[in-house]
Amino acid sequence: MELNLKKPIIFFDLETTGTNITNDRIVEITVLKVEPGDTDPKPYTRRVNPGIHIPEEATAVHHITDSDVADAPKFAEIASGIAKYFEGCDIAGFNSTRFDVPMLDEEFQRAGINFDFSKSRFIDVQNIFHKKEQRTLIAAYRFYCDKDLEQAHSSDADTMATYEVLKAQLDRYPDLTNDIDALADFSAMNRNVDFMGRLVYDDNNREVINFGKYKGKIAEEVLSREPGYYDWIMKGDFSKNTKDCFKNIHDRISTSRHNQGCRKTGMNNFNTHA
Repeated sequence: MELNLKKPIIFFDLETTGTNITNDRIVEITVLKVEPGDTDPKPYTRRVNPGIHIPEEATAVHHITDSDVADAPKFAEIASGIAKYFEGCDIAGFNSTRFDVPMLDEEFQRAGINFDFSKSRFIDVQNIFHKKEQRTLIAAYRFYCDKDLEQAHSSDADTMATYEVLKAQLDRYPDLTNDIDALADFSAMNRNVDFMGRLVYDDNNREVINFGKYKGKIAEEVLSREPGYYDWIMKGDFSKNTKDCFKNIHDRISTSRHNQGCRKTGMNNFNTHA
């Protein structure tokens, strides 16, 4: 089943030096832009020089070595072009909401590009698969498409497989609505505030901490009561996106306290002159 699109959607996959969002770097990116009505999109792959050594453990997965990317551009050199290509598109991938999107955002931030991901809907094909079948991409490709995934863990093969799997999922599940908004809602495991899901929204649209000793606690209450926790977040090994979300809450608290102080001062002045 072809996708029912109202605007372009980009399927993409990253190969990286590792799985740490803040410290690792991209070594390869494949993007597949599907325009409304396009039934034969073509992927585009670009190698990236990460500027750091590619660990042997990472090479064992994607088979990309330091020498393979020695002459490739740094991400900062191609970042603006990638951002422009993504502009105005919805975004899909396999495990993309927990890894590929936050990793791409970190690289954009390092390149000085503040890409507005809030205008995109996200479809994580892995989440649909896990909700329906509980498998890996290789198994998903075999299960849905009846094919063996050759060259697994190469970004171009994984990207094309993800695109084919989503279309096959729409064929297999009549209750899976062929609509980007519906697919984005279904594929989301949580209502994340930040990409990594360190903060999630509760049923009352309040930001709730989703990890550590304060897991399940309302973030605004924790930051109001424990100012040292905010400092720990800002100095910790968290993505810039996560830190920005905590900062927004912190700034909102500060503004609220300032406004309360102004109201009290104004009332005192009124009482003094009364």
